[in-house]
Amino acid sequence: MYKITKSGWLEIITGPMYCGKSEELIRRLNRVKIAKQKVRVFKPVLDDRYSKKDVVSHSGNSIEAVPVDHPEEILKRIDKTVDVVGIDEAQFFHSDLVAICEELADEGIRVILAGLDRDFRNQPFGPMPELMARAEYVDKLHAICIQCGEPASRTQRLINGQPARADDPVILVGAAEVYEARCRSCHSLRTD
Repeated sequence: MYKITKSGWLEIITGPMYCGKSEELIRRLNRVKIAKQKVRVFKPVLDDRYSKKDVVSHSGNSIEAVPVDHPEEILKRIDKTVDVVGIDEAQFFHSDLVAICEELADEGIRVILAGLDRDFRNQPFGPMPELMARAEYVDKLHAICIQCGEPASRTQRLINGQPARADDPVILVGAAEVYEARCRSCHSLRTD
């Protein structure tokens, strides 16, 4: 995107499942590597869908990452030589992630985060709303609604082929077997 001089910043890549968030994160981080900047990539331990260690997009592209349980672990793995920090599935992290990302940016590090902005109930998800408010750059991507083909801004959770209930647990790690991209009109929650 831009060359870091003395000032760091936060970049957010967000949207529903299947919109290309991880793909875009990987693309940006690979460009940083081409520019010979030092990169550290992190992901939550919780996300082991395609790999325990790598950030992997639904299309199969990947980049090596360090799985962490808590955002504090990120700070312990950063030294003065790091130019860029990438964080995937940011919505799964504790709200402490916000202060940690601000600290990294204040130290002159470019921080690129990818994550869902809303959960399957269409509610703001984890630390993402505050991160989006504090970020210098926010890119909100859209998928394609699996039902009607319109731009999809929401993540539909399905349980046995039926929409999930609003009181179902918020976190359920999964992919195509559990989630679909949906537009406003096609997204629903089970009410019975």
